[in-house]
Formats: sequence, C-alpha cells, structure tokens
Amino acid sequence: MKRKWIICWIYNLLTHLFRTLTYTNAELKPTRERKQNIDMASKGKQWVLMAAGSKGWQDYSVQANVCHAYQVVHHNGIPDEQIVVMIYDDIAYNQQNPTPGNIINVPNGPNVYPGVLKDYTGEEVSADNFLAVLRGDSAAVKKTGPKKVIQSDENDSIFIYLTDHGNKGIFHFPNSTLYAHDLINTVKAMSKSHMFSKMVIYLESCLSGSMLDQLSESNVYAVSSCRPDEYTYACFFDKKRNTFLSDIFSFNWLRHMDTVKLTVTSFGDQFSYLEKHVSKDARKAGVTETPCNYGDKGMLKLMLSEFLGESPVSVSEVYTSQTLNVVEVCDVVETSDVPLIVQENKIKNEQDPEKRQILQKQYDDLKKKRKTVDEALQKIAERINASRALSEKREVTLTYELKVVAEHFRKNLFDWEKEPFVVTRSHLQVLVNLCESGLQVESITEAITHVSQEITF
Repeated sequence: MKRKWIICWIYNLLTHLFRTLTYTNAELKPTRERKQNIDMASKGKQWVLMAAGSKGWQDYSVQANVCHAYQVVHHNGIPDEQIVVMIYDDIAYNQQNPTPGNIINVPNGPNVYPGVLKDYTGEEVSADNFLAVLRGDSAAVKKTGPKKVIQSDENDSIFIYLTDHGNKGIFHFPNSTLYAHDLINTVKAMSKSHMFSKMVIYLESCLSGSMLDQLSESNVYAVSSCRPDEYTYACFFDKKRNTFLSDIFSFNWLRHMDTVKLTVTSFGDQFSYLEKHVSKDARKAGVTETPCNYGDKGMLKLMLSEFLGESPVSVSEVYTSQTLNVVEVCDVVETSDVPLIVQENKIKNEQDPEKRQILQKQYDDLKKKRKTVDEALQKIAERINASRALSEKREVTLTYELKVVAEHFRKNLFDWEKEPFVVTRSHLQVLVNLCESGLQVESITEAITHVSQEITF
C-alpha cells in the first residue's frame, strides 16, 4: 500500500513539473508580451472611431464592414465608452432585407448586427460630425441627445476606420463630403495640441491613397485600401439579398484581425498580409488594388493590441479561423458600379412587367445621369480652354483649392450626395486636373456657374 502511494506521489510530482516547464516555455513569452502591452495601455486609453459613409441597400457592404469591425474591437476588450460608431442604420430592417435584423459580412456568415453601437445614425452621420467627434468638440456636434466624442489626451491612442466611396482628395458621407484638406488639418491640429499619443487611420474607398498621402506627423500612421490612382472593389454578391456583402480590402483586414493574436502581431505584419492578399484577390479578378501606407513608418513595429485591444484567444467569437480561411473572394466589381449592378439584378428578377418597366427606367436614368455629368465637365473644361483636363490623371496636391471647386460644383451643378447624382462620384478627376493645371480657382468656379445655367436635368 505504501509503495503504491509513493508511486502515485512521484507520478503527480512529475506531472506537475512537466506542466510547469511546458507553461514556462510556451506561455512565458506571451505573458511577458501581454504584461508589456497592459503596462503600455495603462498609460492611456485606447479610442476607436469608425464610420460607414454610405446609406441605402445598394451599399450594404459598407455598413456590414463597420458592424463586423465593431464586433472585433468590442470582443477584444475596448470598452464601449471608448468606441464611437457612425452608421446610417437603414439596412438591418430595410424592406429589401429578406432576413430582418440580420447583417452578414461574408457568404453564410454570422449576424454581425446585434449589439452594434449606434452613437450616430441617419443624418447625424456627416463629415462635420465626424471631425467634431474626432477632435472631441461636443459643442460642434449636430444631433439631439447624447453627443459622444473622443475624449483623448496626450497619453491615449486613437484608431480610425473609414469605409465608403471616394475620389481623389474626397471621402463621401451620406449627405456630405469629407475632404483630404479637412482630415489632414484636423489631425495636424490635434497632434500639435497633444490630443493623442499615437494615431492610426485605415481608410477604404476608391483612390483612397489621395486622402492620406500628405500625412507628415511623426505619431500618425495610415493605411489606404488602394493607391491614389486606383479603385477599390466590392465582393461577395449575395443573390438572396441582391447586394454585395463586403469589399476586398475590408474582408482581408477583418479576416486578419479575426485570426491572429493581437499582442504578437504588428502593424507591419498586418500591412504585409494586406499587401499580399488584397493584391492577389484583385489580380485573380483581373483588376488592380494595392494597399498603401503613409505617415510614421516607425509605428509599423507597434503591436495591434496597442490600439485595438487584446483578446485572450486568437480567433473572435464572431468567426472561426476555419470558416474564414475557406472563404475565397469572388464576384469582384468596382464599387462605383455597384448601384448599376444591383439595379440590373432587380430588373432580371422582377416578374411583374409594370414593375420591371419602372426599374428599367430607373436604370436608364442612372446611365443618362453619367452621360450628363460627362457632358457638363467637358463644357466646363472647354469654357476655360483646358480640354486637356478631360484626359489627364493628375494627383492632388492643392487640397484646399480642390475643396473649394468641388463644393461649388456639388452645390451648383450635381450634388453627388443626393440619390439621383451618386453616379457623379466617379467623375471628379476632371476637377482635380483643373485645380492642378495652374488655373485660378475663380476661373473654374465661374465656368461651373455658367454651365449650371445651361444644363437641363
């Protein structure tokens, strides 16, 4: 009996020693890294601001991206009081939604809508409110009820995620426009006033590099979904919902966030992943989309957990790594063409002849608007003897001049934030070319005013 007891005691002792050694070798390094990140986080708060710049069923993917992103940062432990979400919130219970209250971000994926914060919804989702929230200016926020803003100080980090349509130097909100000039100047002013320790911006839109390529602050790092001269692409067309579920960049970013350990994965690691997978998925579809990074490249060595929390598990509860790794990007189309494709499918699936005729007229009107916009831009360029501007592909350097000209164009000719003229969004290169050609702003705005009196809609 005594011998049996001694054998059991020795077995238990050896088992304990084995477990101790295993823990020391396998877990000590992550524990130290976690402690290092906790110590770093204890010096300041982690703030997250995310905005979906679209409304309407046709831009389903934009709001789905933000819903998914919220689930990631919430799961990773960022307190809701340090997360601000701007989302129009018109798709979960949209009459076109075959599954009310349900939003998915990948084919057959889980519902990413439950629990999503709705700090700013409907018309509250605007460029002015976004900038006011970012700089912590609650007095400038236009909304009824609580005005949640980023209340950061010199010890805090800020992570920003923006997703929608865009053009050179322009990012669209539902009924307003965020210009590169205002975004960059706001970030510069905040940095100068020591309103944060470090800031990271992820921005997805067509030509998104043009929103960020003038960042110069030593404590700000940014990633765009594509180069200043490239478009971004939607993916995963859902026949049941008749809309696209995601975009190549956001899908790959969120897949990476869902399947890595944030405490041991750096922004450099993530950018390498995005460079490889976004470009590969685009190439497979016969298009080009190249993520770019800007600002302080020294921040590439920082861990994702320093901005986005740290989950004790590498895979979130929203998805499993098995599910995400088998999903292949498909149904790739340029995001500016999404409204036309969605409308084409409505026509194709409509059985009622009268309703189909109405849908066809709406489709024809969309294409007609594009032609009208092209004709107007041609008249503007010809009026100031700048026909070359119709074919050039200049980059944005004069961000303020572009803002003045683009706003004059929007208010006097085609308001691209209003439903009939959303197609205008992809036709603004000519305005960039005019601004960059050395012409006086007054000459360009005068030409716009003159043409606005000639054009009939």
